[in-house]
Amino acid sequence: MVEVKNLTQRFASSLLFEDVNLVLKRNNRYGLIGANGAGKSTFLKILSGEIESSSGEIVIENGLKVGVLGQDQFAFENFTLKDAVLYGNKRLYDAVKEKERLYMSEEFTDEINDRLSELEIISAEEDPTYEYETRIEKILSSLGLNNFDALMSEVENSDKVKVLLAQVLFPKPDVLFLDEPTNNLDIDAIAWLENELNRHEGTLVVISHDRHFLNRVCTHILDVDFKKIREFSGNYDDWYMAANLIAKQNEMERDKKLKEKEELEKFIARFSANASKARQATSRAKQLEKLDIAEIAVSSRRDPSILFRTNREIGNELIELKNISKKFDDKLIFENFNFKLEKGDKVAIIGHNGVGKTTLCKIITGELAPDNGNVHVGATIELGYFAQDTVNKIEGDLKLYEYLQDAKNKDIDEIRKCLGRMLFSGADQEKSVGALSGGEKHRVRLSQLMLHKPNLMVMDEPNNHLDLEAIIALGEAFYNFAGSVICVSHDRELIDAFANRILHLKGNGEIVDYRGSYEEYRASLGLEN
Repeated sequence: MVEVKNLTQRFASSLLFEDVNLVLKRNNRYGLIGANGAGKSTFLKILSGEIESSSGEIVIENGLKVGVLGQDQFAFENFTLKDAVLYGNKRLYDAVKEKERLYMSEEFTDEINDRLSELEIISAEEDPTYEYETRIEKILSSLGLNNFDALMSEVENSDKVKVLLAQVLFPKPDVLFLDEPTNNLDIDAIAWLENELNRHEGTLVVISHDRHFLNRVCTHILDVDFKKIREFSGNYDDWYMAANLIAKQNEMERDKKLKEKEELEKFIARFSANASKARQATSRAKQLEKLDIAEIAVSSRRDPSILFRTNREIGNELIELKNISKKFDDKLIFENFNFKLEKGDKVAIIGHNGVGKTTLCKIITGELAPDNGNVHVGATIELGYFAQDTVNKIEGDLKLYEYLQDAKNKDIDEIRKCLGRMLFSGADQEKSVGALSGGEKHRVRLSQLMLHKPNLMVMDEPNNHLDLEAIIALGEAFYNFAGSVICVSHDRELIDAFANRILHLKGNGEIVDYRGSYEEYRASLGLEN
């Protein structure tokens, strides 16, 4: 369905990938993975025709409908949510809107009647079952959006992104290109999207940093690494095993050749001056010339070394919320909520967007006061807080190591080492914090927490902007942390990695406090894992 021929992409003197040849087939769902900056989004933009490649071409089979997840969330401000989704099928949208205008005419001329007939034919071609309104409302409801006639300008930015996702899914395109479709989706909405994409009859290429999503959806993996794009059969976990096996085989082959080279060089050095052995030495020299020892290609992937230590051991009294109540306008968030964090608890807070997860984090950390009730913090607690808006909080012209230097952390060498563990090279550390990307700012904040060494961490969606390798490392760091963690996340793999207690905020003050893993919680509800 989609063919990639001899594709090469350069930016100035930087080579992203070269001589890429792929055939992306019908009914295959490809997960596009790679380190941040490796060229995933660039490749997807080349596939969709948004940008041109340095060389090579993309061939999409004639007559196929192509859907691309929009990135401009403000492009439809004057549209209702329903109309913005309908716009995903531009031909149907134009026909529906023209019909509405013509039916408003004061008189029906023959020309108008003829045109209405033409528009009915177009509508029937694009929507044979006349169910477009029902389908749009069903998609929006599944994404947690129920005010279908609200203007796009009236909804939160995160909801605008959901509408753009609904817009690209609505017309059921033959070829789907999706860049981070799970952003701003809660766990239930992600599960719905997984089911939708698994039913997709066509070709799908999707970028995601959600490992569970990639495992559930993908039949193939496209790995952007080593200046190439390699195709693997299977999901993310299948790729992980295959890629590590290939790397190990390459390393063993190289070690074997290096050992052979060393033995040949020793023989030549020993016998080249010996007349009786001269012929053998010459033969070995020719063997040595033919020996091809390829360099081991350097991967663009880097695994950060995230390690959270504590300054002091945590006591038996951690955090206790007593009869907490909170409302915003007429919306009830909490009512007489009681919660006691126990020693050893690693809590995942889950729930739909807007149910109060961030509000709860702010109440726990003292950033927000409850309307009623009180928060008791134990005497031994040293709190570390990762705010959801961390990207907006890290700004200014200070260099990275200057930004992290404070009363608790004065040792520049230690700060630089910590930044190095979070994949900031010496040159990267000279950047100003305000110029960093979202993912880089998140890694700076994680560096700061590692340096501060709290014994209780409250983390509000820390995995946003992080790549797969960093998310996996973060989950392991939470699991190994000697203190306690309270973490908001929609990432199943991250939650599964560390959580031994689930706090499910269901809305309207209803909260489920489950002791056990997320997998066990889902099993208790009769849900698939």
